[in-house]
Amino acid sequence: MSNVNLTINGKAVSVPAGSTILDAAKKLNINIPTLCYCDKLGCGVSNHPASCRICVVEVEKRRNLAPACATPVMEGMVVHTNSLRALNARRTVLELILSDHPQKCLTCAKNQDCELQQLTAEFGIRDIQYEGARNNFKVDTSSEAIMRDLSKCIMCRRCETVCNKVQTVGALTGYGRGFKAKVGTASLIPLADTNCTFCGQCVNVCPVGAITGISYVKKVWQAINDPTKTVIVSTAPAVRVAIGQEFGFEPGTPVTGKLVAGLRALGFDKVFDTNFAADLTIMEEGNELVGRIKNGKNLPILTSCCPGWINFIEHNFPDLLDIPSSCKSPQQMFGAIAKSYYAQKIGVKPEDLIVVSVMPCQAKKYEAARPEFAPNGVRDIDYVVTTRELCKMFREAGVNLANLEDDKYDSPLGESTGAADIFGVTGGVLEAALRSVYFMLNGKNLEGDAINFRAVRGLDGVKEARVQVTPELAVNVAVASGLGNARKVLEMVRKDRNRFQAIEIMACPGGCINGGGQPYLHGDAALLEKRMKGLYTEDERKTLRLSHENPDIQTLYKEFLGEPGSEKAHHLLHTVYHEK
Repeated sequence: MSNVNLTINGKAVSVPAGSTILDAAKKLNINIPTLCYCDKLGCGVSNHPASCRICVVEVEKRRNLAPACATPVMEGMVVHTNSLRALNARRTVLELILSDHPQKCLTCAKNQDCELQQLTAEFGIRDIQYEGARNNFKVDTSSEAIMRDLSKCIMCRRCETVCNKVQTVGALTGYGRGFKAKVGTASLIPLADTNCTFCGQCVNVCPVGAITGISYVKKVWQAINDPTKTVIVSTAPAVRVAIGQEFGFEPGTPVTGKLVAGLRALGFDKVFDTNFAADLTIMEEGNELVGRIKNGKNLPILTSCCPGWINFIEHNFPDLLDIPSSCKSPQQMFGAIAKSYYAQKIGVKPEDLIVVSVMPCQAKKYEAARPEFAPNGVRDIDYVVTTRELCKMFREAGVNLANLEDDKYDSPLGESTGAADIFGVTGGVLEAALRSVYFMLNGKNLEGDAINFRAVRGLDGVKEARVQVTPELAVNVAVASGLGNARKVLEMVRKDRNRFQAIEIMACPGGCINGGGQPYLHGDAALLEKRMKGLYTEDERKTLRLSHENPDIQTLYKEFLGEPGSEKAHHLLHTVYHEK
């Protein structure tokens, strides 16, 4: 590919043909402010509709100012990024955006994480120059997971791009014209009435507070301080390698012990680990896979840990609903066991036991509210708090993880193996299952490096591998992360159900480490790599790395469930899916 030579602010630069002025400026370390532009939405997709015009620059011999994010470079082009004309235009554009934006920054969920707020501070804007009509839309909280406030929408269209091009869900689109134009659902119907999967990737990319998670933090505080309730909390695998960056730790550093200590400091009666339920999931799902392989029926098995992806198949592939595992997710398994086995152990009524889960995901809030997970009207999981929301709880209580000594999870729902840790990264659930499936089929454990199924690791959107599970039997497996990639794999299955025997799917690109409730990556793929490595580090340093060796899981079956796949286990730990 040939290069194009141009000059920006008096500095010569050469970039590949097809590059934009913004690309060239980045090569020179020249900062041009952007708002609608985002170059890392996932799966190689970028957003550059040039709709906000914050990035306009002056190009010699061109009459109009040019949006740097969408203007291709040309040979000999001379660009001025900080001319008075460009600076005045940017300020005017920003002031016009602010003229139709609610002035409620202090109470906004994106306060201090808002890109519009940051630009306003950088431009030194202290007054609203343009007064007049403002849009006013009803706030949509119909889903119990994601809140949409179109009064704050700036038409950057990032959410639309990630929903349509990365996740291929298509729940969001441009709506209306002129002053009333916003990004919303078709005819602005409630989000709960659409095919939204609540994956939360739109929440991650929204630069303002137009789309956020619905917070249950106030209700959690109320429960903690209610003397009539016993309040327990469990933490998802991906949380431990993401939350530390908000307290000064190197991104990806596992801060498990400090996380436990922090939760105890908040006042929870017991601190448990969702990893315990991840090991339990492997026992049930592994048993299910072995049964299907032996019987040669309902293959391939699809993992069912991710509620975003389950919503996706219910909406888009109802003809394949016979093949997902019937296992509940680890979150819901934990809730079911807590409200039965654990409640009996401590002598507390299920309705007086409040179960809080800390998740990297917005879809987990929707999952917890599904009616099938509220037997006798008592929810298995009462409240879901995301990683970002937990950070705010810690700050509200004056708890700094960096200042805490490591603590340990409580028993009996706090013991876990390394296999459970890797649930948080794409490929991890399948790898954990294969470790125990090997034991179930051969009567012996994998040893040495054979325990590491590296063929299913990595952040590639789709991975395929052939895995030897007995000396005579090899199975074809696939891993997909990101719903756009899930669609590709499911189309393969539609064409040939014999192509794979086991498939893992996660809604978010990269898996739960990139969930819709994690600390913002701000497009930095290196942070995702570090989180992934952190989970594999947790796995490798565990004495036990096989789910079936978890002593508390063994006790649970001995005292309560009987065996994997038993009638009681099926009643408590399995579910069914429905066409939507």
